[in-house]
Amino acid sequence: MIKKINFLFVTLFGIGKLKKIPGSYASLVTTIFLFFLFNILNFSPDIILIGVLIIFLIALYSVNIFVKDLDNKDPKEVVIDEFVGQSIPICLYEIAHSGDKETNQVLTYYFIIFILFRIFDIIKPYPVNYYDKNFKNSFGVMMDDVCAGLYVVGVLVLYMVFTS
Repeated sequence: MIKKINFLFVTLFGIGKLKKIPGSYASLVTTIFLFFLFNILNFSPDIILIGVLIIFLIALYSVNIFVKDLDNKDPKEVVIDEFVGQSIPICLYEIAHSGDKETNQVLTYYFIIFILFRIFDIIKPYPVNYYDKNFKNSFGVMMDDVCAGLYVVGVLVLYMVFTS
C-alpha cells in the first residue's frame, strides 16, 4: 500500500507513466492546477508556496525510496520534480502580483512561465546540469528542476525591470 502511494506521488498520479513527454505533461497539469487554485478558488500564494516546500521535502525522501533499486536514478516517470520546479515561478508570480489581475494577463504569464520552465529543464544550463550530472540521487533529481524554476524567476524579474 505504501509503495503504491509513493508511486502515485512521484509519478504525479501516473502522469509520469505516459509514453511521450511525461515531464511536459506534468508541467502542464501543474500550471492548470495552480491557475485553478489561485484564480478560481483564490488560494493564498503564500500558503501554496509553503505547500510546495513541504512537497519538495517529502519528494526528497519519496524519490530516494522509488529509485533505490533502479539503475537509472532519474527515471522519466518521476515527475514530482516538474511539479515543484514549475510551481516555484508561478507561486512567486502570484505573490508579486497579488490583487486583481486580468485573466488574459495571467494566462499570458502562465504560458510564458510554462514554456521557459520547459526550455530550462530540457537544455539544462549551469547549475541545472551540475545537479543533474553530479547528484545521482533524489537531491539531484529535485534540484535540477528547482534551478530551472529559479531561472524562470530570474528571466521574468529581468523582463519586468526592463519593461517598467
